[in-house]
Amino acid sequence: MMFRMSKKKYTASDGDLTLVLQEIEDGWLLVRSPTDPAMITQARSLKEAFVMARDAFACLAEARKDRDRWKRPAARKPAARKFVNA
Repeated sequence: MMFRMSKKKYTASDGDLTLVLQEIEDGWLLVRSPTDPAMITQARSLKEAFVMARDAFACLAEARKDRDRWKRPAARKPAARKFVNA
């Protein structure tokens, strides 16, 4: 999807969450987080922006938890062998 970026940017907070909003074409808002660059979503209104951002944060948290669960464990060095002289 390709869209033209507008120069109008806003910062909004509801007391718990701060968002950076940028107007894009057709009345949509591009919603980003100043604290987590991976959180990007879109909304039609300010109220919807906060709902969508919270949902995006929940999805990111779940994806990160799932990613960490499937990480390979660090390779372990083989145990040292002791040889006994006969």
